[in-house]
Amino acid sequence: MTTANRPARLNRGLLGGLGVLLAVAGALLIAAHLGAFSRISRESPLVPGTAEPHPVVFYLAVAGAVVLALAALRWLAAQFTRMPKRTVWNLGDTGEHGRTQLASSTAAEPVAADIESYDGVRSVSARLSGSGLAPELHLLVGTDPDADLTALRGRILEHAVPRLRTALELSAIPVAVEFRIADRGRVQRTK
Repeated sequence: MTTANRPARLNRGLLGGLGVLLAVAGALLIAAHLGAFSRISRESPLVPGTAEPHPVVFYLAVAGAVVLALAALRWLAAQFTRMPKRTVWNLGDTGEHGRTQLASSTAAEPVAADIESYDGVRSVSARLSGSGLAPELHLLVGTDPDADLTALRGRILEHAVPRLRTALELSAIPVAVEFRIADRGRVQRTK
């Protein structure tokens, strides 16, 4: 199942792994300082000798830095992914006469257009995820600062969602709504 906040699992995993790594490293350093390891002396130098390392070490350090930078860029890109991926549904039989396909974005666009016409709404992004028989609707709604979010949510659930259910011939569609309230001083740009 795809959720509206996909980067959260990645963030928790990365931060948890980094925390465990730092805790283990800190515990080992404290143990070494207290003399828990017989092979490590407190007076011994940090690195053995002052000779320059083999050139391969520098290449490995650069390769490690590049991998770390790419991982950081991937993490940064995941922060902007707030909506699930679009899918294509196969409708009806896929017999010898061909098949009918419907992009989930095609079904979601009229819902977004409906909601954009409501008072207090500045912008809407709508995505349908899951299968064609059990889709989930994810909405990202930008509103005016003085919009009544409770009334807006009620209108979405009483007007836009039933219209989508009727169009897709489904009895129920789970809905996740995220409201983003615009700044007062911000000027709305129209397309």
